[in-house]
Amino acid sequence: MDDQLSYAYAVVRPVPSLERDALHGLRGVADAPVALVHRGEVAAAVSPVSGSDFSEDALKAHLEDLDWLESVARAHHLIVETLGAYTTVLPLRLATVYLDDDRVGDMLGEREPSLGALLDRLADHVEWGVKVYADTTGTAPPSPDPPAEEPDPGRAYLRRRRHQRRAREDAWSSAAEAVRRVEDQVAGIAVAHARHRPQQGPLAAGSGENVANDAYLVPRRRAEEFQDRALHAADGLDGVRVEVTGPWVPYSFAEAPAPGAPEGARQR
Repeated sequence: MDDQLSYAYAVVRPVPSLERDALHGLRGVADAPVALVHRGEVAAAVSPVSGSDFSEDALKAHLEDLDWLESVARAHHLIVETLGAYTTVLPLRLATVYLDDDRVGDMLGEREPSLGALLDRLADHVEWGVKVYADTTGTAPPSPDPPAEEPDPGRAYLRRRRHQRRAREDAWSSAAEAVRRVEDQVAGIAVAHARHRPQQGPLAAGSGENVANDAYLVPRRRAEEFQDRALHAADGLDGVRVEVTGPWVPYSFAEAPAPGAPEGARQR
């Protein structure tokens, strides 16, 4: 392809099993074969993509195509997770492209010290996601119809509205308490905490409103302990749903915390 670009998935410290086993037959975005570009003690997993799909203008147009984005995201995630089964992985952002493999090598050479430091930081660590939802489905009024003894439909409507408002306020208060409990319970286990924007719409499937969408960096040897503590932190709280996902490759911690970053995003 004349307009071929290099799509970069992640940075790793190369180990023999990557090229011998992990990359054998592995296909990435656009079903292209994946290979490593080496520079010094680091390497990047790359595959060729068409400039007609990944040029700056093409990417802007594709941002409106959810099916295309999902296809790229799934392929990107597959490569990162596959590499993560063999070695420490530093995931790159979705749709990171370079003009060619030589440019990928230049990037690795220029950033080798900082990339190596990040890989050292993430070694033997995994990411857990913890989402807290305020869920009023279990406390909603049983019926929108006025009771038989209530002769005034207007008063019945106002009563139901007050009930709904109190239920929502109680659920949000309980959700805030659940977030505090999770933070307290995992404080001695997680080594870093990132707070993402709560999800809405199709990204927030299931009941309730997402009020916290956090990620934690956890030593691999304590992963199960973290999961157990996070899952049970909100026990006894009504109107709260806690969702714990993982363990993942540490996507949320692939960049060093910026000086002066909010407390939730700094390494502890």
